[in-house]
Amino acid sequence: MVATLASGKQLSQLKPGTAGFVAQISNEPIGCKLLAMGVFPGSRVELVRQAPFGGGVLVKVDSNYLALRQQEAACIVLR
Repeated sequence: MVATLASGKQLSQLKPGTAGFVAQISNEPIGCKLLAMGVFPGSRVELVRQAPFGGGVLVKVDSNYLALRQQEAACIVLR
């Protein structure tokens, strides 16, 4: 069972097992990279794992798994 979240949070603020839908991507240079990886507005995103000590995160975007840095995850705003 995956918990859903309240709107307006950044992906980097979530706890593992929480999911939401992409509302917007806030940083243009990083946003281009995320769009190329398949992170689009409206995509379902679930935080699967978080590395210790502020490291990267493993996310599931629709049916694909991606490893993102914290700064990349902070650019993804969820609804």
